[in-house]
Amino acid sequence: MLTALGLDPVAEAVYRAMLAQRANGVAELAARLELAADDVRRALDRLSELSLVRHSHETPDALHAVSPEVGLELLLARQQAEVAAQQQRVATSRAAAAQLIAEHAALRPFAAPGVEQLTGIDEIRDRLARLTRQVVGEVMTLAPDGEHTPQSIAAARPLNSSLLERGVRLRTVYLESVRNSPHTQEYLEWLSGRGGEIRTTATLPTRLIIIDRKHAVIPLSSDDSAAGAMVLSGQGTLTALCALFDGIWQSAKPLGENGRRGPEGLTDTEEAALKLLADGHTDEAIAKRLGVSHRTARRIATGLMHRLDARSRFEAGVRAAQRGWLG
Repeated sequence: MLTALGLDPVAEAVYRAMLAQRANGVAELAARLELAADDVRRALDRLSELSLVRHSHETPDALHAVSPEVGLELLLARQQAEVAAQQQRVATSRAAAAQLIAEHAALRPFAAPGVEQLTGIDEIRDRLARLTRQVVGEVMTLAPDGEHTPQSIAAARPLNSSLLERGVRLRTVYLESVRNSPHTQEYLEWLSGRGGEIRTTATLPTRLIIIDRKHAVIPLSSDDSAAGAMVLSGQGTLTALCALFDGIWQSAKPLGENGRRGPEGLTDTEEAALKLLADGHTDEAIAKRLGVSHRTARRIATGLMHRLDARSRFEAGVRAAQRGWLG
């Protein structure tokens, strides 16, 4: 019954027996359940690993079964964190695959069907303009650049307004950090008020624009999206990129939703920063991924290290993992 939560039948039987009646040791449990003592020990090790049994406060040498209300809730929370982490790994893998496709196509521009190479910001903007004029259904965008400049907002307003008036669905995922930019927030609220669908997330794997699920525009380099880009139209590539967008969209927060905090009181941005910190990223790299200033990234990292009472980034990662903060 509890196999979906990671318990094998023996561990479940031992857990149920301990909930029903306190046992004084392995021998008593083995006799009651008619199991081998080694099997009971392995089951207790597994239950301890899952935090479903612990040492009794009354009798230190004895084990106590944690109530299902507490123990199974912790177990479900752990599984949810594992699922979220796996979804993030899948999204990262898809983004890496898309980047590799673009880079490979750039090396062989005339031998890759369904691939169009663009060089320089002017050529990229011209091609995007043509694609958006032809769109009939939907534009899906991942926007990892963080705060927008007033100039870029002024340029985007008429184009987005025109698309929405034509009945085109606009779905865009921005970085969580844009909520800290008043003029960017005002623009997104303006866009949302006209029918645009806006969500935010702590980090994004790459810049991506998908038009009618038929064409995708992705930069050749995530470090310099203006240097060059590829327009991809191959069915397999589009399927993967649409799946990437849809997965991120499902886990992102709607614009009007207030920032939530996890079980440890961490915001989404702090959780993302902690994972980057544990992976050894510098303040500069963390700032780029979160779409914040170098100073803000350093403040977040310093605050996390202080909360973890860590003297180094490595120690912060170890302590975070020990506390289960990394998912």
